[in-house]
Amino acid sequence: MRRSDWWRYGFVGGLLWPLAALGEVPTFEIDIRNHLFEPAELSIPANTKVKLIVNNRDATPEEFESYELNREKVIMGGARAIIFVGPLQPGVYPFFGEFNPKTAQGTIRVEP
Repeated sequence: MRRSDWWRYGFVGGLLWPLAALGEVPTFEIDIRNHLFEPAELSIPANTKVKLIVNNRDATPEEFESYELNREKVIMGGARAIIFVGPLQPGVYPFFGEFNPKTAQGTIRVEP
């Protein structure tokens, strides 16, 4: 490699560095077990896009649904889903499992 090539690699690396930072989305996990969400309350930061990984530990499907978050996702038994939410204002956002709405309930608390 010639000496003059080093500046090109440094320049390209400098341009790509901010793109790597964009991929760092805070990640939170929620389990569905015995038709319950665990944890039932999840705290996330305000004004930040986050990734929720919802693991269905039950053998039957469940639907993660929230009118306030405008999200709806069927998760088959033994499977997982990735759901992006936010950025959100501070507050409490309820969610529930549509197939077991009396037991599968939870909230996302968005804190400043």
